[in-house]
Amino acid sequence: MTAIGGDGATNGSGSVAGSEATRVFARYRARLHAIAYRLLGRVGDAEDVVQDAWVRWSEVDLAEVADPEAYLVRVVTRLAIDRLRSAQVQRERYVGSWLPEPLATTPDIADRVALADTVSTAMLVVLESLSPLERAVFVLREAFDYPYAAIAEMVGRSEASVRQTARRAREHVARRQLRYDTDPATRARVTRRFLAAAAGGDLTDLMAVLAPDVTLISDGGGVAPAPRRPIVGAEPVARALMTFTGRMPADPRVEVVELNGGPGIVVYSGDTPAVAITLHLVDGAVRTIHLVSNPAKLTGVRPPGSLAHRSAPGLGPGS
Repeated sequence: MTAIGGDGATNGSGSVAGSEATRVFARYRARLHAIAYRLLGRVGDAEDVVQDAWVRWSEVDLAEVADPEAYLVRVVTRLAIDRLRSAQVQRERYVGSWLPEPLATTPDIADRVALADTVSTAMLVVLESLSPLERAVFVLREAFDYPYAAIAEMVGRSEASVRQTARRAREHVARRQLRYDTDPATRARVTRRFLAAAAGGDLTDLMAVLAPDVTLISDGGGVAPAPRRPIVGAEPVARALMTFTGRMPADPRVEVVELNGGPGIVVYSGDTPAVAITLHLVDGAVRTIHLVSNPAKLTGVRPPGSLAHRSAPGLGPGS
């Protein structure tokens, strides 16, 4: 990805205007990435959209832009909507279950429950069931609290139409969204119990952490070990996890890290992530497990300091 920053714009102009364009874009880049990730569920796609927005921004006459943030959010939103429409066709050909790409986040985001919820893998899965326009309106309104009039301009619709779209999206999400536990301490404690039981290879201990109707959803993309259909029930899920554990890379390194606004588990082989797991709890028991082993979807959870590590910029509304 082309670097944005330094003494001038990346278009090579070296002008004062180019430097100002770079400075303004850098101010909003984190927020643009946050919007794009929530809209697309993919780290790389979000970065591509932000980079495309930068290319457009670098060619704009700043004197003609009254509100840089609104302009940039509009560009990112429309680019993301276009990608979502093409992605719908690709998802139909995807091998096995499709899950959003896990993303390393900072621990403080878990303290902001409403914000963490909008970036959780559970919410991103629900957002997949919305139309691209509904998803954009929902994210801009619920996660970033933009006024309806501003959203209307961003998506190219009337304010009345946007209000109706927002209502439909909220109702749709409310019908499909399970109410998971949000207490960070409970989630961290259960995550460590789950990890200890799985690592210890004790089926009974593992089942004790799981809800009777637990569901395991795995995304291997057809290129990595993973069940291609959801598995339901404490014993079938526990047995599947035991089988999966037996296929781990040699000398794995397992860490509990912050993923998508809450505690998660990442299994590394050296500096290469092999598996990312997020747990969603109901009444202190694991109700849903999201397991991603598709290598193409693990670039957002590489260890800090590695060359390919991608951080999680702009997950907060103040970014």
